[in-house]
Amino acid sequence: MSDDHTLDATGLLCPLPVLKARKRLQALPVGACLRVLADDPAAVIDIPHFCTEQGHDLVEQILDSEPQVYIICRGTRAAK
Repeated sequence: MSDDHTLDATGLLCPLPVLKARKRLQALPVGACLRVLADDPAAVIDIPHFCTEQGHDLVEQILDSEPQVYIICRGTRAAK
């Protein structure tokens, strides 16, 4: 995954990690993946919820690292 598809949201608090992820995902083609780095305690709830609501695939989440790592692939439902 290239650095172009990595969002460093460390130091940002809710709702900024999700808002910035939404903006970055909108610029990617369907199926492309975005790595999100976050240290906001609410991200563990907010990012999976965002993916479910927006039709993206949360393909991996690494919660035992600092920062947490989320791999989100842009879903077809989100392309509308």
